[in-house]
Amino acid sequence: MKKLVVIGLGLIGGSLALDLKKRGNFKVYGMDQNPAHIKKSIELGVIDEEISFADITNADVIIIAVPVNVVAGLTLKVLDIISDTTLVFDVGSVKNEICKEISSHSKRKNFVAAHPLAGTEFSGPEAAIYDLFDEKVNIICEADKTDWRILDNAISLFKLLNMRIKMMNPVEHDRHIAYVSHLSHVSSFMLGKTVLEIEKNEQAIFDMASTGFASTVRLAKSSANTWTPIFLENKENIIKSLDEYIKNLNEFKELIKNNNAEALNESMNGTNYIKSILNGIKESN
Repeated sequence: MKKLVVIGLGLIGGSLALDLKKRGNFKVYGMDQNPAHIKKSIELGVIDEEISFADITNADVIIIAVPVNVVAGLTLKVLDIISDTTLVFDVGSVKNEICKEISSHSKRKNFVAAHPLAGTEFSGPEAAIYDLFDEKVNIICEADKTDWRILDNAISLFKLLNMRIKMMNPVEHDRHIAYVSHLSHVSSFMLGKTVLEIEKNEQAIFDMASTGFASTVRLAKSSANTWTPIFLENKENIIKSLDEYIKNLNEFKELIKNNNAEALNESMNGTNYIKSILNGIKESN
């Protein structure tokens, strides 16, 4: 059996471990700085065994699924000790700084900068699920800097997970992901915060929360330990998107304040165009 090592046993790392163990010929080893995560991962069958850092040198595949602010440093340490044939890939949602920091390493060719666009609002080994990546997009950045044989192995794994591959420049990736993904998390966190601040009756929140509120605020249940580093690592793009978002909120507030029904209708009808884009995505899938 091939040796797969997953470093970071949360939702993404754990789900990758489950699916690759099920779909591929892998024995799965795990590492995590939290001993409770190791214990739970073994209990749940997410991994087969714990492994020490010193024993990963002969791994066939190493997945780095840790917070984005420590990916680059950990990747450099991993690249220092692996064999020439080992595939190493990360799953972080911020790519440019990672790519820059490892660019000069002699084994940069062994690394694939990947971002599987999949997830839930839950975290930890208990959140790991099968089939999380089915029909999802996986973005690969700077594919030209990876040895073609290593890249071919990576793409084979991603196809094993039934993922669609998209190549992208890391700068473009971070900009687009800030607008489409990171901003929605900020919005959800701040919606939840606002409701908690202005509605002190928790029973009222529970009783009156519609499915619309629940779906909009769902992402506010995400792990702060995961999202704080993401917001800070991609802060320039996120601040730009927040500036535009705040501008639109202020304009919308003024339309309501001035009883401008025609402009309100126009604004919302124009935004309805997003349905066409999202429906087009579903059809293409």
